[in-house]
Amino acid sequence: MLTDVSGIIIQGRNTALRQIDTTQVITYWLVGRRIVEFYQKGKLRAEYGEQVLIRLSSDLLSRFGKGFSVDNLENMRHLYMEFPKVFKISETLSRKSSVPYSGLKSETSSRILSWSHYCELMKEDNLNARAFYEIESAQNGWSMRELRRQMDSLLYERLCLSKDKKKVKELSRKGQIIEKPEDVVKNPYILEFLGLKEETSYTETQLEQAVIDNLQHFLLELGKGFTFVARQKRITIINRHYFIDLVLYNRFLKCFVLVDFKRGELTHADAGQMNFYLNYFRENETAEGENPPVGIILTSKKNVVYSKYVLGNLNNKIFASKYKLALPTEKELDRKLRIEERR
Repeated sequence: MLTDVSGIIIQGRNTALRQIDTTQVITYWLVGRRIVEFYQKGKLRAEYGEQVLIRLSSDLLSRFGKGFSVDNLENMRHLYMEFPKVFKISETLSRKSSVPYSGLKSETSSRILSWSHYCELMKEDNLNARAFYEIESAQNGWSMRELRRQMDSLLYERLCLSKDKKKVKELSRKGQIIEKPEDVVKNPYILEFLGLKEETSYTETQLEQAVIDNLQHFLLELGKGFTFVARQKRITIINRHYFIDLVLYNRFLKCFVLVDFKRGELTHADAGQMNFYLNYFRENETAEGENPPVGIILTSKKNVVYSKYVLGNLNNKIFASKYKLALPTEKELDRKLRIEERR
């Protein structure tokens, strides 16, 4: 009884908080629309328009308190201009309605992000990337902090590296769609949250322990649908014991995903070992209706040509991706994107 009632109360509070966020965004969107209409109607010069905002900000602050600085009013204006499809304008409803939001209809309440989310999204100049982050935030329930981290780690650009041109275009319209194992793989994976330094010496065991200590962040970095199953999973064959670093499950792929950490460059022995693990899992762990397991080898160094020959013609799906312990720069990923386009 206590558990059920507590669940109802928590769900009600969460719904109320989401409704508050939605109402705030609608209010700010309407304020932004009014500011834009005022600018356009009066055809204000830039310097005069700035003075109007300063005066409006001062009046609103004295009447309603914080939240209406000049910068915030500018953000409200940009919200209306840059996110016109957040709401559908209902042209058939009466202007005389006393309900302030009756002229607006959101696509769904759950699709509207918080004001903080939109402020963060407006920092992204690439419109395709911005559309992608907006979709992913809504679909995955990212907090503003998680959204900021994904933007800082250039998730959109990293996904572009591993997709063809058609798939890249779909990212900004549909977000990340997972239909096959290749859709979940990124290159590189950014593990800056582990707190390890690129230049310092650390073992594979230390790397694995750091991942376990930051498991929530690691699963977020991996992407959609991943859940933790086991670490150092032991498998025994003819009295010989072997240990898999991490065993995960992806609900979209409906299969186990085995992860191995390698300090250094990928070798043919690493690929053979992962292939061995996958063969075992396919025969002994995979249930009826599930798809064959997938392997991901995370290495600190990766040679594309060598990896192609090491992983070619294996009977299992094995991917090798590089991991980085620091956030990438846009210049680094832009250079990689240009290299990929030339291939």
